[in-house]
Amino acid sequence: MNPIQEYEKQKGIANAKANYFDKRVKIFSFLRFIVIGILVFIIYKNDVFSTPTFIIAFFITILVFGILVKIFNYNKFYRNLNRIKVKINEREIDFLDKGEMPFKDGKPFINIQHAFSFDLDLFGRQSLYQHLNRTQSYIGEYILHESLIQNNNKNEILKRQEAINELSLKLEWRQNFSAFSELQEDSKSNYIFLKQWALNAKANIPKHIYLMAFIFPVIFMLAFVANIYFSLGLGSMVTLLFIVNLSILGSQLKLIQSEIDKSTKLNKILDNYSILMQEVENHDWQSETLKELKNSLSLNTSEASQSIKYLSRLFGNMDTINNAVGAALMNGTILYHIHLLKKLLDWKRENGKHILKWINVIGEIESLICYANFKFNNSNYTFPSISSDNNYVFKNIGHPLIDSRQRVCSDVDFTSHPFVILTGSNMSGKSTFLRSIGVNIVLANAGSVVCADEAMIGLNKLQVSMRSTDSLADNESYFFAEVKRLQSIMNVAKSEACFVLLDEILRGTNSDDKRNGTIKFIEKIIGLKAKGVIATHDLEVCKTTEQYPDYLINNCFEVDIINDELYFDYKLRPGICQNQSASFLMEKNGII
Repeated sequence: MNPIQEYEKQKGIANAKANYFDKRVKIFSFLRFIVIGILVFIIYKNDVFSTPTFIIAFFITILVFGILVKIFNYNKFYRNLNRIKVKINEREIDFLDKGEMPFKDGKPFINIQHAFSFDLDLFGRQSLYQHLNRTQSYIGEYILHESLIQNNNKNEILKRQEAINELSLKLEWRQNFSAFSELQEDSKSNYIFLKQWALNAKANIPKHIYLMAFIFPVIFMLAFVANIYFSLGLGSMVTLLFIVNLSILGSQLKLIQSEIDKSTKLNKILDNYSILMQEVENHDWQSETLKELKNSLSLNTSEASQSIKYLSRLFGNMDTINNAVGAALMNGTILYHIHLLKKLLDWKRENGKHILKWINVIGEIESLICYANFKFNNSNYTFPSISSDNNYVFKNIGHPLIDSRQRVCSDVDFTSHPFVILTGSNMSGKSTFLRSIGVNIVLANAGSVVCADEAMIGLNKLQVSMRSTDSLADNESYFFAEVKRLQSIMNVAKSEACFVLLDEILRGTNSDDKRNGTIKFIEKIIGLKAKGVIATHDLEVCKTTEQYPDYLINNCFEVDIINDELYFDYKLRPGICQNQSASFLMEKNGII
């Protein structure tokens, strides 16, 4: 079954479940209305508390209403969950069938100074990140971004491949997890608040305040009961104790606000995090990476999901401080929020050091799901092998962002000749080919499948110079920006094995200067044993292969003139490009 057919099937299942739960929502909503009517009727009776029968009926009705509310919320939750699953499958269908990408594009992660991400269009509109991204949490977005720019060793890559392959076979589990994640409406601000809150574990309630939080509520309750049942005339004392309790609360109000500040919806987000953690905890994983992520959610006495669920309840209960009337009653009598604050601070001291690690597990799972989804959508892609000699070989390599119906693939092997000088006329496919190699190396390093029939990669550090920019803020020209980029590449190559992709370097100077600079750069970079490709229009540069026949090789993209028309086949060929298109096009269009 192809991906679209499978998504259509899952959409139908989710839609049927959503309709089922929607009917139950309507039924239990109606039953709640009936029970409210009964409750109003009971209260309306003048003798509501005159007989035990009415008292029992009153409390039974309240109990039944509470049960109906719980069942209603359960069905509403799963109705909404399945509606999200319908949307998830619709998005995948539209993505595969129409090329639509309603996914976050990672624009905040664009960094023009990075060694390769800007040149390879990893982030931003129509980027690789947007192509992959199925995350819903902020930490998931961030970890997916990190996975595209970090360097992994062989063991890490192979472990990620195993995890991605396992998840690719679990479509229903992945969609269930993603739907739970989408329900939580997470945000960067909430993550930052939680991070700062967890790391600040020094806050504490003064011992004398906590002692008074026990003593004065007890005295208040004794005075209140004595005044009611024994008519001791302690009304003034009860009122005074009520005010004293509120004063004790007031002394800690600043601390309370600092602990829950900007935590809007945080209890709901944490509750959903606990559900996501439980999804990971309850699954029997086979791959080493997923087992490790599951184990990192384990505590000595409980699972992370239960601990986070408890924290969610604490934040939810603490939020009642914002209800002025309720807070006054609860704290004037029993200092409710002081005791609740103590529990919150105790939780932080015990588990604060773990919470970011637990939430990062969710981000890691979301990131792996993105790559698993990528593999599921592209069953013809392959996991690359890792070369022990840092060799790079690609059979039928193509750019994964180009529609398969238009994509042209080529073979390239860096084993015998580690560095390629690439020529070709404008529009022949040189830049696309360079990006195809770069993007697939990025995917391979992340443990993903690559757009090729077969692939083997080394672990050289990727360095790219394809798109330098002027920096007006730094009063920096395009040419100087490119020189600085080439200097950075050279500095890295001096200390680490590099795979370099260069597209028509030194464009900001005259042809002789450009040629000489390019040749000298090639000689210097291959002297450092770097591998890679440099694209050039200067055929004189190609003669460098004669001086280094065992290291350099010429490849090209050729343009043919057929029936007075340019024809590009976008296939990589051996040798130097022979035909040029610029003069032909200018002559044909009457420019020259």
